[in-house]
Formats: sequence, structure tokens, C-alpha cells
Amino acid sequence: MTQPRTRIQQKNITTILDAALEVFSQYGYRGSTLDQIALASGLSKPNLLYYFPSKDAIHIALLSSLMDTWLDPLRAMDAKGDPKQEILSYMHRKLEMSRDYPRESRLFANEIIQGAPRIKETINGELKELVDAKAKVIKNWISEGKIANVNPHHLIFSIWSLTQHYADFDVQVRSVLAGKEDDPYPEAKAYLDLLFTKLLTP
Repeated sequence: MTQPRTRIQQKNITTILDAALEVFSQYGYRGSTLDQIALASGLSKPNLLYYFPSKDAIHIALLSSLMDTWLDPLRAMDAKGDPKQEILSYMHRKLEMSRDYPRESRLFANEIIQGAPRIKETINGELKELVDAKAKVIKNWISEGKIANVNPHHLIFSIWSLTQHYADFDVQVRSVLAGKEDDPYPEAKAYLDLLFTKLLTP
């Protein structure tokens, strides 16, 4: 039987994962090293290896915990709710995640760009099944005349791209908006509300 972790062990694991998130989101998987993660965590490399046997193990642990957070907003889309509001609410939650979890967004983006070698099974399984199920909900709303005839899968893709852009290209966004908007998110929300409201109106 596996012994429960002590408070100190749990604290060290949390510290390592937070440091790894910072390093991976900045340098990508290939550009990151265990030495960098150990330095960022304030722990020795042997201490880090006590908890995680490899860089890959740390990366997988981060991605595994991230997937649930990433999929929760789409899970919350309610087939019984008002279609337009459900889709807008999903977009809002994704935009909030870009604002509140930019490192996590970049970690996920880097993994996908590399071909998703560590989460391909989840992408092909849980994520695809969820997207397909919600696309079916959107298709039903379209057939009932409640929203415009749009491609459900590409609607979801467009929400991903238009919200995650603000996290993944944060430096570019803030550089272009320098002197205009200290915080790009309020205007981004207003713009995306207008864009998707017009798109979805029959």
C-alpha cells in the first residue's frame, strides 16, 4: 500500500510543479532542463529526482492536471440552456482562463505544436469525444433555428483560437496595444461578444 504523502512532501511536489510550469511555459519542453526546474524550485536536483524520475514525468504530471481544467468550461455548456448565452459563456470562460492561466495555456500550446506526444491519447479520446458531443448539441440548436447555421466544430476551434491568442501571444498583444490599453481583456471580451453574437444570430 502506498503511504500517504506528508505535508512537506506535498508542499515540495507543488513547488516543483509550479517551477516546472514557469520553465516549460517559457522555454518549451525541449528547451527546458531538470537543472533549470531545480533552480526555479529552490530544491536540489537530487531532491527533485526523489519526487519525479525525469523531466518527462514532470511534464506529464503538469499536462494531466491541466487537461481537466482545460476541458471543464466546455463540459459546462448546457444543452438545455439558451444557445447563444451558453456559447458566449463558454467563450467568456476560455478568455478568463487565458487571463488567469497564461502559463498553462502556453504549456498546452507548446505540447500541441510538438504533435502532442505526451497527451495524444487524451486528445484522440476524451477531448475529441467531448468536442463531438458539444458539436452535436450545437447542431441541434441550429436545426431548431435557435442560432445561425455555422459549422459546430469550427465554431469551437474559433473560440479556442480567439481566446487563447491573448495568453499565447501576450507579449505581442501588449506591445501592439502599448499606451492604449493597460489590460486588453475588457475590450477583448466586448469585441468577441459582438463578433459571436452577430455570427450566431439567425
